[in-house]
Amino acid sequence: MSTQSPKPRREALGRTHPLFPWAVWGLGALLFFYAFFHRVAPAVMVNELMRDFAVGGAILGTLSALYFYPYAALQIPLGLMLDRWGPRRVLTAAAAFCGLGSLVFATADSLAVAYVGRAMIGAGAAFGWIGTLNLIAIWFPPSRFAMLAGVTAMIGMSGAVAGQAPLAQVIHTFGWRETLSAAALFGGVLAMAFWFVVRNPDGKRGGNGGRSSEGSIWNNLREVLSTTQIWYVGLVIAMVSVPLLTFASLWGVPYMMSAFAMSRTEAASSTSLLLIGWAFGAPLVGWLSDRLKNRKIPLLFSAIGSFAAILAVAYVPGLPKNAVLFLIFFNGFAGGASVVTYATGRENVRAVVSAATMGTMNCLAIGVSAIFQPVMGLILDMFWDGRMEAGARIYGVEAYRMAFLIYVACGAIAVVASILVKETRCQQVVGN
Repeated sequence: MSTQSPKPRREALGRTHPLFPWAVWGLGALLFFYAFFHRVAPAVMVNELMRDFAVGGAILGTLSALYFYPYAALQIPLGLMLDRWGPRRVLTAAAAFCGLGSLVFATADSLAVAYVGRAMIGAGAAFGWIGTLNLIAIWFPPSRFAMLAGVTAMIGMSGAVAGQAPLAQVIHTFGWRETLSAAALFGGVLAMAFWFVVRNPDGKRGGNGGRSSEGSIWNNLREVLSTTQIWYVGLVIAMVSVPLLTFASLWGVPYMMSAFAMSRTEAASSTSLLLIGWAFGAPLVGWLSDRLKNRKIPLLFSAIGSFAAILAVAYVPGLPKNAVLFLIFFNGFAGGASVVTYATGRENVRAVVSAATMGTMNCLAIGVSAIFQPVMGLILDMFWDGRMEAGARIYGVEAYRMAFLIYVACGAIAVVASILVKETRCQQVVGN
């Protein structure tokens, strides 16, 4: 986040066209769209990836999770990179690297190369969310932060929806390698758009935008990590994100196929409802939170509502299909309310460490799910009954229910953490 003085920042913003901030934010949101597309794409390629690389659930979970390891590791340094080199250079490189990783993954002839490509995608995608929040903080007033963060989340979820049923259909028609090669081209085009459109708030197209850092990154990080409230809101977003990043991003499609005898396209459409729910819940609850001056109630709603819904889908027998689809949507809607955690986190620290705060929270959120994706795959392998289809393992409903016990623990932690969050009334409770 920018740390330059308010006066130069306002003067710089005043020299721009009124629509320019929206164009800059739009490109950032498009990068988050692209990042989320790649995040969930393996969910509709499970059988193809198992077949082509001859792996089981644990290895496939690791392959998918390799997106998250560099993603999580880069969250904390992100603020320093953005402050030092400016959003134009950093986000251009991020889009290009993500596209290059997509090409490497698409052309991989071995599991090791696929690992490298998937990790490259994650490294580039790491900048989508925090980079866009940084652009919002630079180009828009604080009163619009939660709402625009919610709209950004909605756009990201649109990318996730595109990575479900539509992607499943395209893969069925053209193949997964050809489809990801086309996605790589999109990343290159997006990188060029960042280079030619985005500039820093001082009007320059490079450098650090006239910004300077207050204190070292280690001192700022120490300040963030010593703030108890950051751990509480961080645990809320981390736990609530687990179904999004394990069910919708990987294991939801094969579970729906196994539990409800759906085709892959139908199963992808059903899990897309979780993403659509996030897309509606994030901006709506973010707007309501800003308007009603309340942070705690949305977080309680997110923790209780999201896990009640996903656990019902997993463990309540005999639910009608329409009820299952509604619960999947509601899980996403309630989960989207957790976007309020980022606003709450910023309100519990000094403004000069808000970028480090958001990066730390996102690191926690992504890191937890990066652990659980392969752990769920390992549990599925443990309870696999030996069935195979077209060279891929088929897991039974009971195996999935054993893996989904992770959601029980995550739900309990989310509820307790949300109770411990203190209400800020949308005010900066720590001095600037």
